[in-house]
Amino acid sequence: MAYRPFLTLVALFGAVALGGCAGPGDGNLDAQPGNPYPSCRVHQLQPPGSRYTSGAQADPRSVLEMLHYYTVNGRKPFCDGKAPTDFDDRWAGLYVKLGGRPDNVTLRQDGVGRVAGPSHAGTDHL
Repeated sequence: MAYRPFLTLVALFGAVALGGCAGPGDGNLDAQPGNPYPSCRVHQLQPPGSRYTSGAQADPRSVLEMLHYYTVNGRKPFCDGKAPTDFDDRWAGLYVKLGGRPDNVTLRQDGVGRVAGPSHAGTDHL
């Protein structure tokens, strides 16, 4: 049974590889899950990923979570007291493009929120 260790290794590698598909590299929203009623927001460390920006292929649960988060928390100040970053602006822009009210979010003075970027080209239709 020399194949058993090999199959175990292949299965383990596959699980790790697939687990990374929806991981932090895909632009997940930090909705502060440890604090359901935050008094301030944290800056987003990534632009919106495909689970939010891929139109009909987007993950409905993720999109609804994002819409809810920004509806409830989008005007709260950032915990560090600083202005929105480019990534924060992209998330707020996506919220508006998906039908959220612009007055529910804080956008930078120089922009109206952007979704598209080098890794998300073609998502402006959202």
